Amino acid sequence: QVQLVESGGGSVQPGGSLRLSCVASGRTLQNYAMGWFRQAPGKERELVTNIGRRGVGTYYRDSVKGRFTISIDNAKNTVYLQMDTLEPGDTAVYYCAAAVRDYRLARAPRDYISWGQGTQVTVSS
Repeated sequence: QVQLVESGGGSVQPGGSLRLSCVASGRTLQNYAMGWFRQAPGKERELVTNIGRRGVGTYYRDSVKGRFTISIDNAKNTVYLQMDTLEPGDTAVYYCAAAVRDYRLARAPRDYISWGQGTQVTVSS
């Protein structure tokens, strides 16, 4: 089973940027579809974006299209989430997760088999 550790969260003003990193160990990320989820207080965990095995294919939820970018560095076994033009509505704990399902089918938390511990992102003026 792959182990995941996120980093890069923090507090930024609206319009700012952050880059989250998720370092994997134990298995190569190329065997998994990788997703970034977020969970705000009192809300369900939701898929923000995911990427297919070997970086083929991506999905973004409508509210982050054009602002967030998911990418994979296979040499570093790391998946990234570049977040630009952040809005207060992006405030949440962000989690990376690994799925063995095709990324086009892996949309719910139950589809993912490994999770990181989460990193807090706060967007506020």
